[in-house]
Amino acid sequence: MTVYRPELHVTAERGILEGPAGVFRSGDEDSRVWHMFYQYRPTPDAPSRWGHEMSEDDPFSWLDCSDVIAPAGGETNVRAGSVTASGDGVDLYFSSETAAGNTVQIAHVAHVDELCGDDEDDDIAAAERIGAVVGDSAGASNFRSPCVVPDWGSADREQDHDGWLMLAVSGPVTAPKPVVLTSTDGRDWHLVGPLTFDGDTGVDLDASLVAPRLVRLRDEVDGEIHDVLFITLERDGKDTAVYAVGQLKGSVFRVDTPFTVVDHGHDFTRPRNTNYRPEEATADNLYERAYLYGFMTNTDRAGDPTAEPNWDAEGWANALTLPRRVTLAGGRLYQVPAPGLPDAVDTTDRARMWAGLCEVPSGSSVVVEVLDGAGEPAAVITHDGDTLTLDRLDGTPATASLNDDDEDNITVIVDGSTLEVYAGGGSVVMSSRIWPDGNCYGIRARANDGAAIHSEWRRGYTAGR
Repeated sequence: MTVYRPELHVTAERGILEGPAGVFRSGDEDSRVWHMFYQYRPTPDAPSRWGHEMSEDDPFSWLDCSDVIAPAGGETNVRAGSVTASGDGVDLYFSSETAAGNTVQIAHVAHVDELCGDDEDDDIAAAERIGAVVGDSAGASNFRSPCVVPDWGSADREQDHDGWLMLAVSGPVTAPKPVVLTSTDGRDWHLVGPLTFDGDTGVDLDASLVAPRLVRLRDEVDGEIHDVLFITLERDGKDTAVYAVGQLKGSVFRVDTPFTVVDHGHDFTRPRNTNYRPEEATADNLYERAYLYGFMTNTDRAGDPTAEPNWDAEGWANALTLPRRVTLAGGRLYQVPAPGLPDAVDTTDRARMWAGLCEVPSGSSVVVEVLDGAGEPAAVITHDGDTLTLDRLDGTPATASLNDDDEDNITVIVDGSTLEVYAGGGSVVMSSRIWPDGNCYGIRARANDGAAIHSEWRRGYTAGR
């Protein structure tokens, strides 16, 4: 019996998960199919490759599939990238690492929804390699970590897309530089230039900037389509993912909303956008929402994931977050769990979910406790009206400021060794790993000093506790 492995979150079947490589959604409103391509190592000393899982109808019921890209021909690692629609199939943009450096390459899958056939061999890479598409160019070299999205056909963002846009990283590993490239066909790429910023960024961007990702969202306040740029800062052995809102023109990002932390928990980094087929978008829903995944790990790339208790106990390390449905309002990002989560929790053996609509005046608090197998607190979430605190009782509580205009609601999901907390209508999110003794017995909530829990919902096997 597994104790630490989550049932709704993606983990590697075996080995060390190193992050989401690319996410793609196919189908229509009545029949969605989610494809998660992730970077992982089957063993600690093995080279990185791309694994694949798929889930039908909802993004919680994952089926482990064959690996799609494995190192070949002198490659030392195959690292993360992006997945885009290409005819009936998908193109997989990935980082190919060799002794000479990195290049961005493409592999193609002709029919993505057939990747999990019964006759597949787990040891055979399922994608057809096409080759390198971005190498040394115009004084820039060592390209890696591509994010590929449709480019704009004109200055009018209400019109159709035309061609492709890529954000990537170039330069030495010790001094990475985000860059922008464009292509008319997704094969021949032109380097526009290094990514620069116009306006107040809000944070020091002189440090190591990696994993650039771009999402377009229509702001619910002004009705305009904006670019949301995600960057991961590698500092002092810890990754911090931040986002800024503005507009990318050429290689210059005009900043309207300065960089803000994406997730205030202990263990979140390297968010990835979800691409989909263009026919899914209509004039009525174009960029109203997007879906993100993050990587749950407590260190940067130099950390030791085999130190997690689940490595020795169950032979796997690291996890991805639940999918987040993200929207933009007033230049701020709001993140909530993807639809269908409560029903998905009810199908599991061990996952727990608690949600409460509260009233928390300043000076009062609502306290939510995650209980271990003996009924003792393993983690404590406190909403005091001004701040949200997630305390794993290890001396390092995570905190975040709340917004006065947002509702005082809280959602807590415990799934194996993963804990995610959403508050303020999704204005604040926290993701942390926990390892309760005897797994999670239940979730207990109380209101103090004039706070009130007006209504609450519980899902999962111990919903009554």
